[in-house]
Amino acid sequence: MPNDPLSATFAALADPTRRAILARLSKGETSVTELAQPFDMSLPAVTKHLKVLERAGLITRSREAQWRPCRLAPEPLKGANDWLEDYREFWEASLDRLEDYLADVQGQKRPARGRKVPTPKK
Repeated sequence: MPNDPLSATFAALADPTRRAILARLSKGETSVTELAQPFDMSLPAVTKHLKVLERAGLITRSREAQWRPCRLAPEPLKGANDWLEDYREFWEASLDRLEDYLADVQGQKRPARGRKVPTPKK
């Protein structure tokens, strides 16, 4: 597992089974057995996925008598979202510039997007 938290988060999110486990845990805590039910794999295989999620800090597990609840720990997801947000802003700005260029080439005026777009001087 990578040393830095962001790399550990993305490594854990790389697997669709682990993403499905996180989606289930976003609805509330549940037991390992309940988490394993929808998957066509052994309980030990699901446990391995849970260990990856736990090492990445994405879930917590505890023991209450015979019940072993798992809970979502959303803090690492916020770090991943914050990192991705910079790229979303980059792509939105790039697509806005492309849209401006295409409108200019086609001789059309674009509707305002809540910000002032300088009109090109001809």
